[in-house]
Amino acid sequence: MNAATTEIQKGQRFEFGENWSRFLARLDEDRIQEAERSLSAMLDLTHLKGKSFLDIGSGSGLFSLAAHRLGARVHSFDYDPKSVACTKELKRRFFPDDATWKVEEGSVLNADYLKSLGTFDVVYSWGVLHHTGAMWKALEHAAPLVAENGRLFIAIYNNQGGTSRRWIAIKRLYNRSPGFVKLALVLAVGAYFESRFALGRLARLQNPLPFKSWAERKKSRGMSVWHDLVDWVGGYPFEVAMPEEVFAFFHCRGFTLEKLKTCGGGLGCNEFAFQRRAVS
Repeated sequence: MNAATTEIQKGQRFEFGENWSRFLARLDEDRIQEAERSLSAMLDLTHLKGKSFLDIGSGSGLFSLAAHRLGARVHSFDYDPKSVACTKELKRRFFPDDATWKVEEGSVLNADYLKSLGTFDVVYSWGVLHHTGAMWKALEHAAPLVAENGRLFIAIYNNQGGTSRRWIAIKRLYNRSPGFVKLALVLAVGAYFESRFALGRLARLQNPLPFKSWAERKKSRGMSVWHDLVDWVGGYPFEVAMPEEVFAFFHCRGFTLEKLKTCGGGLGCNEFAFQRRAVS
């Protein structure tokens, strides 16, 4: 049995792949194009032709697909076998016989596996490395995979101190609970946030209903509000970092920060686009 499956059965890991498999049923061309746009915008590149792209923790496979449609040679891997199956399904749908997109099972914590991959022009890992159970080790392992002058695009959950510690407790409860408790937790968290958002819209004399907000969030990376919510409530293991910690970590390893998109000090991920400096 795969190690990820064992951890899921013990309540030590969220079923990321199961959540992504449900998301694929809602994947459409609009979402794919939004993923392409968000990837291009953060990397400041209109295409990835001639470039190699490594997707660490490919999840649904959406951004591997986006990178390949932008012209990249793609290597996707994930620790969760169901996530690997999702990525393979997208490859089957859109590029069934394309040898320039490889999908396999692997762990960013496995140094021997990573050494076999070589280096890449773009290394991408959005919202993944903080779910490994050893975030700083995962970040350490990701750095050498970036070629000289290559790009590293990562997203890491923001450290909110006591709030983050409370979320860890909620996530642990979710993964150790039966299905009906899991659903109740997701609905309760969703209701809590939507109520806060509605009050904020009312204070700004806007329509309090959430539908416009949901549509806007769909346009953010082509993702799904519901599946993102389930991922947020259940996503465990769970670690966090301040933006300056991530910056300092990569700066001393030969990376220059090119772009930073924060969550404003609140809930969510801070996004970083680094470039690896050439060795003189």
